[in-house]
Amino acid sequence: MSNDLCFLSATELRARIARKEVSPVEVVSAVLARAEALQPELNCFITLCGDEAMAAAREAERKVMVGEPLGLLHGLPVTVKDIVNTRGVKTTFGAVPYRDNVPTEDAVAVAKLRAEGAILIGKTTTPEFGSKCLTDSPLFGRTRNAWSAERSSGGSSGGAAVAV
Repeated sequence: MSNDLCFLSATELRARIARKEVSPVEVVSAVLARAEALQPELNCFITLCGDEAMAAAREAERKVMVGEPLGLLHGLPVTVKDIVNTRGVKTTFGAVPYRDNVPTEDAVAVAKLRAEGAILIGKTTTPEFGSKCLTDSPLFGRTRNAWSAERSSGGSSGGAAVAV
């Protein structure tokens, strides 16, 4: 069942979490396992936030079990492109000068995702400053198309597209 969770829609996962048919821990664990397995071949993440994501998933599960109000994205794993600031998680913009940049605040979009209960599982690759039609960068190399190594994964959101 766990790998099957990776192929359900966000709407279906959220409904199953609310009905206690599946836990946020199961969902995040399944998604992280799949991401870790495919990363060496596809190179679509600059980082995976395994420990942080699992801690957030356990907290999300606790809220479900005690009946706390749940956000619209409660327990759902999400990724964020590497040109969007994420508090405490490296944001490099795919560029060498920012290789060690770790923001102290979330971008507004990320803060809103988290406020609704989304769980950050990782940052996806982007070309330098998101400025090319191919997803490769001097920091992380080329992101591969999930369907064909002969094809591009796309432009600045290539890592995000492949991660889906």
